Amino acid sequence: MAAALLRRIPAARAPAMALMAARPISDSTAALTIETSVPFTSHLVDPPSRDVTTTPAELMTFFRDMSVMRRMEIAADSLYKAKLIRGFCHLYDGQEAVAVGMEAAITRGDSIITAYRDHCTYLARGGDLVSAFSELMGREAGCSRGKGGSMHFYKKDANFYGGHGIVGAQVPLGCGLAFSQKYKKEDTATFALYGDGAANQGQLFEALNISALWKLPAILVCENNHYGMGTAEWRAAKSPAYYKRGDYVPGLKVDGMDVLAVKQACRFAKEHAVVNGPIVLEMDTYRYHGHSMSDPGSTYRTRDEISGVRQERDPIERVRKLIYAHDLATPAELKDMEKEIRKQVDDAIAKAKESPMPDTSELFTNVYKKGFGVESFGPDRKELRATLP
Repeated sequence: MAAALLRRIPAARAPAMALMAARPISDSTAALTIETSVPFTSHLVDPPSRDVTTTPAELMTFFRDMSVMRRMEIAADSLYKAKLIRGFCHLYDGQEAVAVGMEAAITRGDSIITAYRDHCTYLARGGDLVSAFSELMGREAGCSRGKGGSMHFYKKDANFYGGHGIVGAQVPLGCGLAFSQKYKKEDTATFALYGDGAANQGQLFEALNISALWKLPAILVCENNHYGMGTAEWRAAKSPAYYKRGDYVPGLKVDGMDVLAVKQACRFAKEHAVVNGPIVLEMDTYRYHGHSMSDPGSTYRTRDEISGVRQERDPIERVRKLIYAHDLATPAELKDMEKEIRKQVDDAIAKAKESPMPDTSELFTNVYKKGFGVESFGPDRKELRATLP
């Protein structure tokens, strides 16, 4: 849909003989330079330029990708309330600019590892809606074969390593991925994402310390949505300036609701980390839903606060304004795109519902190395056989 958007040239600017000419604006690769919403704030490093180079095609892609993510999370909310999604479920709506901007700055050769708010990061890494909804509903066609659920999305072929339920535990794993990249002399980096609620975890500082000693290409990304579960950051952290928490490690504070600022910061961070070692990025962002589905999200913050962020800082609306400002699409064209996205999400849900639940024998797979562990067999697969090394 985005690639097919056409705009008519206004008569005031069109040649006399070409009043009805149309051009595929969304495919344009002409460079645009746009200033970030606010300056970067840095620690022990000179910040990148606020002037970000983009294209009309990229802005349209940003709008579409973030809109797909938003619609997916809203649909997941409804599926959970309909009891088609069970267990834990943490939604990402409001934070889409972090996933999309990061992906725009790096390659699939770079690695990403995150916590349990992982649906949109999976999509950004190239995951599809059907496998996402299948996993959410515990179906065989899911990206983790229906056995991971909301918290354990995974896409190894795109170097996306989850999806982790233990608070902060993904950060040492991410530093291990960075160690592998340096050991193999790859020109790549690892982005290890965590929230402000995990920022006080001891294992984070241990991993950062050894990463700095060995100059690993590790980028620690604190997605600061200002509430660790239901606790405001200032109640949990004596120093909520998370980009400075590395002390001897450089840091950068970024407007995480500005997709172009995220792109600029992540590109800068990768270039730094590959040569100099770790850096900390603090993404100043916001989640619209509660921490999880059991949290209404309104007992520790006001509805006025939430609506104020939506009105002033929403990442999708910011890109929509840029599209209008640069005359890339009309309101009607974007509305058509959004309608098409809703249809795609609905179709994906319907297809995911057709996927069966995993066979009970799958309880015993992917636990031990292949050839070892427990397997089920027999006519009804109720007999068990254990093989240990």
